[in-house]
Amino acid sequence: MPNIMQYLKKLNTYDIVKNIFIIISLLSAATALSFLFDNFTKNALNISFIYILALIFIGYLTSDYLSCILASLISILCMNYISAYPYYQLRFTLSEHLNIFLVLLSLSMISSAAAKHIRKQANMISERENLLLEADKEKMRANLLRAISHDLRTPLTGIIGASNIYLENNNRLTDHEKIDLVKQISEDTNWLLNMVENLLSVTRIHDDDTQVTKTPEPIEEVVSEAVFRLKKRLPDASIKVKVPDEFLMIPMDALLIEQVIINLLENAVIHAHSTKPIRFNVVCDLKNVAFHIIDYGIGIDPDKLDTIFNGLSGRLESHCDSSKGMGIGLSICKTIIKAHDGTIIAQNHTDGAEFIFTLPRGGETNESD
Repeated sequence: MPNIMQYLKKLNTYDIVKNIFIIISLLSAATALSFLFDNFTKNALNISFIYILALIFIGYLTSDYLSCILASLISILCMNYISAYPYYQLRFTLSEHLNIFLVLLSLSMISSAAAKHIRKQANMISERENLLLEADKEKMRANLLRAISHDLRTPLTGIIGASNIYLENNNRLTDHEKIDLVKQISEDTNWLLNMVENLLSVTRIHDDDTQVTKTPEPIEEVVSEAVFRLKKRLPDASIKVKVPDEFLMIPMDALLIEQVIINLLENAVIHAHSTKPIRFNVVCDLKNVAFHIIDYGIGIDPDKLDTIFNGLSGRLESHCDSSKGMGIGLSICKTIIKAHDGTIIAQNHTDGAEFIFTLPRGGETNESD
């Protein structure tokens, strides 16, 4: 009795009402079917199977041993009333009905135990997935913080150094040297502004589910706007763009995808160490649109291909003190494309490097992901 009382205390009102509702619903349905079968067949075996099936479902849905006992008792009363002679009367033979009761109880208890095990396993899997997701988020935050501190150091050092030289040696510097120092400060400041834009882009992505609100956008306009913005930043950049003749409307957050294109093009222009034009090709198939940014320069260190999007300093990781890397930009590109359910990779070709990202074509109507 103390064990039963302790067990009842663990059940809240909602669980009790839910279990009673399940028992009443399933046994009522089983009884209705049993009367239907009895009118046609008068076969007690069919009626037994109906109640056995109901008890298995009760055991699975309640995972509650007390409910299994109660349902088994009610079932044997119903079976006795419907299928035992004299029909539609209650008549008990202790040994016979005890055996039937034990069989029904065993079946419902087994299904209940199986349901408990399944739920426990499902909870463990869900908890493990949540832990992995949290670990992934923490890793991404750590990579971003490392990349920010890593990439901020070079331009800030350059700005401070150029400013000090200008202030301390103003009277001894020629006009040409002063212009060079101001240019250097301007370049480093613009680079910092670009990184702030990157970080603001990431804040547009929901922290909880890393998803974005997408609306159909014309590919040609998104590409031309991204190239235009890059040209304002790097007027001497040479880029050859090729887009499909087909008019394509792709679900996306246009500002975020423009930021991805700008990051990848700027990365190619600055770090390829080549005077050859950058090729920017857009191709499509039935499911995806692929964006190819191809340079003809020094390529990417093969050892860094697998980690280039992890928030390190990209191609120039080993020379981060002498040149601004694109590690944070590449890391943000990966975050944005992943939030669009797309893919992004980096690879080398015979004469340089190639970055490819894809976006699903989706539908033509507005959607929110």
